[in-house]
Amino acid sequence: MKISEIEENDYGAVLALNADSVPHMNLISEIELQWFVKHAALACVAKIDDSLVGFLIGLRPGMSYTSPNYEWFCENRKDFAYVDRVAVAKSARRKGVADSLYRYFAESQAGTPVMTCEINIRPPNPGSMLFHKRMGFRQIGSQETEQGKKEVALMEKTL
Repeated sequence: MKISEIEENDYGAVLALNADSVPHMNLISEIELQWFVKHAALACVAKIDDSLVGFLIGLRPGMSYTSPNYEWFCENRKDFAYVDRVAVAKSARRKGVADSLYRYFAESQAGTPVMTCEINIRPPNPGSMLFHKRMGFRQIGSQETEQGKKEVALMEKTL
């Protein structure tokens, strides 16, 4: 497996993988993906045999990004590495792709005290919750979003 930064020729595959992950993550447009690639602390893809099998977009505090979950961490933590979105192709699950993407992000943010993320409680995402708990994340809060349509567990892992 090779992990590298997202390049323009990866956009179609990243957007398709993102779309396959709804409702556990929101859709983004190509313009929004371009913004992430330009402004994120890390926007990377995982490839196996030149096939894109996963991606991760990670942010740091202080960005002009209006996600209510990101804003919660900005209000409640001084310094953090935030996983805004991560997705793995169904065909590549349980092959260490997500583990590798998280490790790569953590290593790229050396000196950051915690890594943060959120996991859907409503609609439930039990597979993601199990994965994150196995990785050492713990729930530190929760909040409803989208006028109560969704609820997320706010998670943190000490680095």
